[in-house]
Amino acid sequence: MIVVLLTALTFVLVVWVFLLQFRTEQVLRHYRALMRGASGENLETALAQLLQRVDQTGARVDNLTDLCQRLEVAFSRSVQRVGLVRYNPFPDMGGDQSFAIALLDANGDGIVLSSLYGRSEMRVYAKAIKKGLSSYPLSAEEKQALQQAQMTV
Repeated sequence: MIVVLLTALTFVLVVWVFLLQFRTEQVLRHYRALMRGASGENLETALAQLLQRVDQTGARVDNLTDLCQRLEVAFSRSVQRVGLVRYNPFPDMGGDQSFAIALLDANGDGIVLSSLYGRSEMRVYAKAIKKGLSSYPLSAEEKQALQQAQMTV
């Protein structure tokens, strides 16, 4: 009777060993596939490449951030606000061919250009503007152009 029980127990243990072997083979196949990766390279190489790409992307982000900061500084000094007034300074001339134009940066610095058109001549005047003010007297049209420019954003 003991021999029969030991034989049955041995049979059960052999079946169990085969099941464990089968399961171990499955796990090993999955492990090898994972380590090999989808394109045939191993996981360590794939992770190293991904880390290298992350580092490169970080460097590119740093470069782009630096470029954005430089562009913001340059943009603040560029013409951003414009005011234009067309007018007729002489009663015998028509068509509002004279004008005053204000060109300002973000700080309110820039110029006011005035063009006076007459029958026989045309004159252009330029006046510097610092922080929204001119050291020269401004005509009514120049003041109006300056106000228009200061109101634009």
